[in-house]
Amino acid sequence: MTRVDALLGWARKYSLFMYPFVTACCGMEFMSLQSPRFDLARFGAEAPRFSPRQSDLLWVVGTISQRQAPVLRRIYEQMMSPKWVLAFGTCASCGGFYDNYTTLPGVDKIVPVDVYVPGCPPRPEAVLDGLLLLQDKIARGERRPRVVCPREDPVAKAAELVRLRRAADDPRTLLPHLRAIDVDSPAGDGRGGVA
Repeated sequence: MTRVDALLGWARKYSLFMYPFVTACCGMEFMSLQSPRFDLARFGAEAPRFSPRQSDLLWVVGTISQRQAPVLRRIYEQMMSPKWVLAFGTCASCGGFYDNYTTLPGVDKIVPVDVYVPGCPPRPEAVLDGLLLLQDKIARGERRPRVVCPREDPVAKAAELVRLRRAADDPRTLLPHLRAIDVDSPAGDGRGGVA
């Protein structure tokens, strides 16, 4: 029986029929996934189905308002089983920067989400990582939600960030330094707006 489950998991992993529920600006990044550069066909998820009865992967792409929530719930209920949900972008994952009564604070309030792909908008590489996470979940038969982690730790790059202001006790001590930079500018005219 274990071998049959593994075979079914492998077959489901490479035959995802997706239903895109695109509502906002993340739709542009979703469209770029269909381009030859990223090529979703190699993952078995290239052909979108615009009927929920023919799909098993729901891509929630963008902001979901309170008025759209019942429609999204109905679409999820009409999908064939087993079904999976991928939350594409920050707005679908947690409501994004919208902090008002009209925006749903994450689609997990109305449908269970399997993979969260954060970002505003998420990079296509992050979405492909999310799709690979989902395929791994499907093959293993897991049902707990997963989150796509960043490829690089932003805290490790904090030392490389540009400081906008040098440390000084008195801000007037910066003026000679700024004048020296202005004189050494490529224009060479010495006029850079520093008085």
